[in-house]
Amino acid sequence: MAWELTTWKPFRELTPFRDFDRMGMEMDRFWDSFFDIAPKGKTEEGGGWFPYLDVSETKSDIVVKAELPGIDPKDIDISLSDGMLILKGERKSEKEEKDEDYHLVERSYGTFYRSVRLPREVQSNKINASYKDGVLKITLPKTGETKKKEIKIKVE
Repeated sequence: MAWELTTWKPFRELTPFRDFDRMGMEMDRFWDSFFDIAPKGKTEEGGGWFPYLDVSETKSDIVVKAELPGIDPKDIDISLSDGMLILKGERKSEKEEKDEDYHLVERSYGTFYRSVRLPREVQSNKINASYKDGVLKITLPKTGETKKKEIKIKVE
């Protein structure tokens, strides 16, 4: 006879639903997708995963940073169309070792597609992109009309 260890949940018998934890997770997933809080793992464009982004703004630029570790910069396509910055590319899987048996694989491989609407118009001919330590940094200079203008308030 084999014994199995399980996590004891003292209030499980008191809940009207036997799968109360699962129901809570499903509700969280529903609300996240309803409000589109988190980007989806699979995109409409067929990408297999997505890089996480930071979008910030300075006085003269919009800066987008994307986490893309382990990707050759030659495998990344950056485009700008109608105020949308689009990143596409592929993380290629490593060669499989015949003598290895994997116990856990969490890294994602395959194509990715990520788009983000920019908060301001930018000068498309002056965009600069650099890649260092697995982070792609895209600097998009704002157009002259969209730079913030400070207005002083006269105090009487």
